[in-house]
Amino acid sequence: MGNTVGIENLESVDFYPPIVLEDDQSPDFGIEIDDKCHDIMKACKGWGTADKDLIAAIGNTLAEERHKISLRFPELYEGKSLRKLMVKESSGHYGTVLEFCALGPCVAECAMIKMACEGAGTNEEVLHSIICGRSNSEIDFLKKQFYKVYTEDLGGLVGKETGGDFRKMLVSCLQGAEESYDPDYHTDEKAQEDAEHLYEAGQGKFFGSDESKMFQIVALAPPKHLQSVNEIYADKYGYTIFKAMQKELGGKAEEAALFTCGLKLKPYETIAHLIKGACKGMGTKDLLLTTTIIRFQHIMGEVNAAHIELFGKSVHERVRHETKGNYRDLLITLMNKVFPEE
Repeated sequence: MGNTVGIENLESVDFYPPIVLEDDQSPDFGIEIDDKCHDIMKACKGWGTADKDLIAAIGNTLAEERHKISLRFPELYEGKSLRKLMVKESSGHYGTVLEFCALGPCVAECAMIKMACEGAGTNEEVLHSIICGRSNSEIDFLKKQFYKVYTEDLGGLVGKETGGDFRKMLVSCLQGAEESYDPDYHTDEKAQEDAEHLYEAGQGKFFGSDESKMFQIVALAPPKHLQSVNEIYADKYGYTIFKAMQKELGGKAEEAALFTCGLKLKPYETIAHLIKGACKGMGTKDLLLTTTIIRFQHIMGEVNAAHIELFGKSVHERVRHETKGNYRDLLITLMNKVFPEE
């Protein structure tokens, strides 16, 4: 497809700007961040929230800016938490978007995971879209931040909230053990070997499948190597590894495995499918849609191009059709920050 990333450019998608992984709690904020904080506070003063002004202030930001705003706001306003202010000033799906936008990207993901595990049932799609296919540095940082924020082990939470093959897939990704691509190690011979091991664990296994082995291969392989494995697998066995996963797995485990492969090999198309999946059926999966727009904001231009090619409509059009009111306006504003609709 036209929007597929070339094999020479394949690498794990980064979600966090460098400032986040540096874990600097007192960065150079600059006057622009102070102005944003003042605009947000001004929109929340008085008897009612000036929602249009609030959407303009917090929606026209990128992840790095939101990280800085979350740190600077309590410095300017006597320890006041921006997150708590957003919860107080809003509600519903609109309030959820504001709450996540009040946090830096990693802390926001921690809050997303926690929210996905609340209530009667776990939101598995939100969980696997956050945990699967991440770089080692980001998954390690996410685990540390989750414990710092909630004094709870992320792996323990996942183990409690999930089960079966789905749990195995998430555990494989949580290990943060993806190999660094080394052309001297990740050779054609190594790809041939991994393709055979993948086949033996799945289609070639006489009775049942060794799902743990399949997940391990997918989770550990760097994107360039996984692409080579995929090509060799298709040539030798007549299926791509995507088709192999579909044949051997099912349910949430299949979705997580396909998402992991997709995020490594064709990220923009995979995210476009995630957005469409959040909007199909009788009702919109609002938490999935919200987390996806916020987390993938920085590459929304590429995702939108893939979405148009796949489905004949823009992400903006889909969001406008599926949402309404301040909720819709804030999501659209976030996307327009990086890729304005025509």
